[in-house]
Amino acid sequence: MGKILEINGPLVKLELPETVLGEQVRVGAIGLVGEVIGRDGDTALAQLYEDTAGLKPGEVAEGLGWPLSVELGPGLLNAIFDGVQRPLNAVWEKSGDRIARGVAVPSLPRDQRWHFVPDPERRAGAPVAGGDVLGTVRETESIQHRILVPPLTHGELLELAPEGDYTVEESIGRVKMADGRIDKLRLFHRWPVRVPRPFRRRDHAVKPLITGQRILDTFYPLLKGGKAAIPGPFGAGKTMLQQQIARWCNAEIVIYVGCGERGNELTDVLEFMPELVDPHTGRPLMERTLLVANTSNMPVVAREASVYVGITLAEYFRDQGYDVVMVADSTSRWAEALREVAGRLGQMPVEEGYPAYLGSRLAAFYERAGRVETLSGGHGSVTLIGAVSPPGGDFSEPVTSHTKEIIQTFWALSKELADARHYPAVDWLESFSGYVPSAAKWWAENVDPGWEAARGEALDLLAASEELQRIVNLVGVEALSSEQRWTLEAAGLLKEGLLQQAATDEIDSFASPEKQYALLAALLEIYRQGMKLVKLGAPARRLIQMPLLAQARRWKSQHKSEELALLKEKIARIPADFAQIALDYEQSGHTA
Repeated sequence: MGKILEINGPLVKLELPETVLGEQVRVGAIGLVGEVIGRDGDTALAQLYEDTAGLKPGEVAEGLGWPLSVELGPGLLNAIFDGVQRPLNAVWEKSGDRIARGVAVPSLPRDQRWHFVPDPERRAGAPVAGGDVLGTVRETESIQHRILVPPLTHGELLELAPEGDYTVEESIGRVKMADGRIDKLRLFHRWPVRVPRPFRRRDHAVKPLITGQRILDTFYPLLKGGKAAIPGPFGAGKTMLQQQIARWCNAEIVIYVGCGERGNELTDVLEFMPELVDPHTGRPLMERTLLVANTSNMPVVAREASVYVGITLAEYFRDQGYDVVMVADSTSRWAEALREVAGRLGQMPVEEGYPAYLGSRLAAFYERAGRVETLSGGHGSVTLIGAVSPPGGDFSEPVTSHTKEIIQTFWALSKELADARHYPAVDWLESFSGYVPSAAKWWAENVDPGWEAARGEALDLLAASEELQRIVNLVGVEALSSEQRWTLEAAGLLKEGLLQQAATDEIDSFASPEKQYALLAALLEIYRQGMKLVKLGAPARRLIQMPLLAQARRWKSQHKSEELALLKEKIARIPADFAQIALDYEQSGHTA
């Protein structure tokens, strides 16, 4: 036992000779929890996860003997945790609507019994190693929870419990370690959040994460096990885009970490997510989702811890062989927590007051993404998507610029597009993806070999239209030639008929890869057919008045992904519409 010597906001100096760096401590009469971040002789410097108001020097302090860790086992899914993995429902039951400081509740329910089915191949006397699957628990209707041997446990399996109902604390087996110790196996184990969980080796990510959002999947793809960022100013639609990804992506587990966001925004997420139906199974989406909620008015240090809690939970499901998506909203608030703590520690500030290690911390966080071969020989992935909130939409600020160097898919949101009611407001000029060559192989094998060429043609068309729009803004549309006017019109058709996507539209909210490519190919075909006529001398204004263009703008919301045959029938009539105009033009004898 020790005592408090000094208090500086969330930082507390303690007289604790026995503690080590990273160890958790409990201080004060109300039992606030934190972790040791510095040592000097017999004194320890700890950062606390809760508000220190009311603490005073001389109060008791004690080391808990373990680092900040999470409990990993059945009961994680369909739960809402705070930044240090306290289940908010259990906290509410204990302290009411206003969370009291020092509330101690277990992360996983201790009284709930889970039906454990042992692996029939696991027999007493056989060796076991970290990551091996002992058996399964049906956690939800959507997900089967695989019970793993803790990563650092290696030895001889002495016994394994028969099929039956167990709490997470009851022993389901025993292992004789190499040093002769006997370790009990339970349905759960603990793991320190700042230590990446081990795996056999990294694999190359090969399959795209299909989100159903055309601007993302078709133009700036992300692979399962990849790293992406969504930077954008306030009001650009970051939260809605992340919710769309969480709802529609083809990952098996979704982890949403609200890190330092405004309370009302996070409340919307917490109310909205449990009401969603999983489109892949027809079951509640929360059966394969867990939320980590840490709002901007919560203690700053817990905000810094929340992203590590989230990524460790993601790695645990990855080790079970699942594809996991983790959305962090937002890494800017996490970086601000680093800045505040660094300032209190007296560390030298660099860019905009952030500590010098900002870039390395961001890199270490994003490097925990990836597709791996697990310790048990299976394959799983963690896909990381971090939202960034640059002040005033300035992408040159430190958090955005460092993130841009680390990730490989950059979905830049534009305030101008959002103000124009163009959603998702992803800027096709600022965004990029380094996964296009890998994604192209998947699209060629599963959808159409022409995907990469069509994508390139569409991006060239959009870039050309931006140049033409600058001319229009200066001298007016009359200064453009017919070819330029048709290019501008075709780009507008692409933006409205493909890139815009209504999250609230039952049909348009999700588009399968096949539907995405069909729309892209159709709109490009309209552009090519029109350009042929324009080059022959047909006036662009005649083409712009075609009913086909207005119809093409509505195709995306007229047919579900399962109704692709009906959509393709309309697309097949495109050449005939232009052939009729070409015939009329030739008969009338018009010239350019």
